[in-house]
Amino acid sequence: MATQLFEGKGHAAVYQKYRFAPGKELQQIILSYVEEKRSSPTELVVDVGCGSGQGTLFLAEHFKKVVGTDISAAQIQEGRDAPCPPNLSYLVCPAEELPFEDGSVDLLTSFTAAHWFDIEKFMKEVSRVVKPRGCVALSTYTVDMRLHYGNCSEKLTQIFGEAKDLIFKYSHSRIKHVLEDYKEIFEALPFQDKRRITDVFDKIPMTVAGVVGYLESVSPYQAYMKDDPEAAKAVLQETEKRFLEAMGVSSRETQLEFWVRHVCILGCKAL
Repeated sequence: MATQLFEGKGHAAVYQKYRFAPGKELQQIILSYVEEKRSSPTELVVDVGCGSGQGTLFLAEHFKKVVGTDISAAQIQEGRDAPCPPNLSYLVCPAEELPFEDGSVDLLTSFTAAHWFDIEKFMKEVSRVVKPRGCVALSTYTVDMRLHYGNCSEKLTQIFGEAKDLIFKYSHSRIKHVLEDYKEIFEALPFQDKRRITDVFDKIPMTVAGVVGYLESVSPYQAYMKDDPEAAKAVLQETEKRFLEAMGVSSRETQLEFWVRHVCILGCKAL
């Protein structure tokens, strides 16, 4: 079964507030692939491990019916509580037990979640629910991240990296899939027609508070909080202070750019 690290209401709220949606470059890659492969209209899209719906909302802008699924009831509730278009709905269920009929899904996606699933069981579900000529898009952002602001981008990236290194000491073993650019997940996808893109770069507008909030939202930070809450909080406080000093500003709402590299696996089921 999937590894569950995003269950608590407090964590779900932080996740909803600070996790960013797929950037324009990644969005365009997915939309272009579906357009290339699909000869008939895309009726049903399922976003697995949707969290509080950052990627699911993007899909709802482009497709007729979108369903976000997640094993965490708290995450799903955050998605339902947020402004939501009428063609979007949410379900609580494991990635390995999707409540959809055989061959009923036109596009199945997962954003920064597939590494938490039981890969073998999940891929069996992918094979079962996706229609012939249906598509799959599994992506994750990597730990290759940079901050850009004026002439202090290098310093900001260094500060961010030092905080990330402290926090990621508490990483779960499944993070290896991200560090290996989803190679094992790509190999497990049971479609012959597939590709893995490892150099998708997005530039995401964010505030200093947003960058610190992102660090707070990652699963290793939650593990750090359980182990040593005072030290974990101090890391975020010190990191924010160093950001502001390096930028020469006082407001944590100051805008900068968050550059991130994504990996994206695309696949199309045979007829």
